[in-house]
Amino acid sequence: MYVPEAFAETRLAVLHAAMRACGLPILISVTEAGPVATHLPLLLAEDEGEYGTLYGHLARANPQWRDALAGVPALVIFPGPDGYVSPGWYPAKAEHGRVVPTWNYVTVHAAGPAEFFDESVALHGLVERLTQRHEAGQAVPWAVSDAPADYVAGQVRAIMGVRLPIARLQGKWKLGQNRSAADQDGLLAGYAAAGGADYAALAAVSRVVRADKS
Repeated sequence: MYVPEAFAETRLAVLHAAMRACGLPILISVTEAGPVATHLPLLLAEDEGEYGTLYGHLARANPQWRDALAGVPALVIFPGPDGYVSPGWYPAKAEHGRVVPTWNYVTVHAAGPAEFFDESVALHGLVERLTQRHEAGQAVPWAVSDAPADYVAGQVRAIMGVRLPIARLQGKWKLGQNRSAADQDGLLAGYAAAGGADYAALAAVSRVVRADKS
């Protein structure tokens, strides 16, 4: 990923927080036929390795685990909030007109060797941990043990686990940090006028970044 210095986020805690906030990252592998991708929820084990280790599972019928080239790192993309930026949001438009549209966004890229496994006990435990994470916000959380054991066993046989120790971690917070303070204020006003969850999230992150750099 191309990351200009102004947009680089390197703090591990901040990167991990953005990764945990992403519900459906994208796992990309290289095969003989070219790159393939799967959208799947992942767990981050922050204490495993320098940058952490990712765990998840995909369908056994999905050929990605079988076709991934050995020795070629996989890439996981964690998309964050994003939004279109109109040139009209910048005071610089009225001042000199040298502005163009762009897109602001937050994203994390994690790369490393993808290791696939089908050991039933490990898979069952992984499914339980993923379930606990994503059911935590429910009024009455569903548990794997709520389903019949033979049914769960059949579902586990139909998946393949993936473990990815992160060897390279990049964060890009493209939020207009390279523009003047007045233009950054214009961005915040533009986000507020546009409305929506993504613009609200971009505004919140932008304020944190500005505070950190002040």
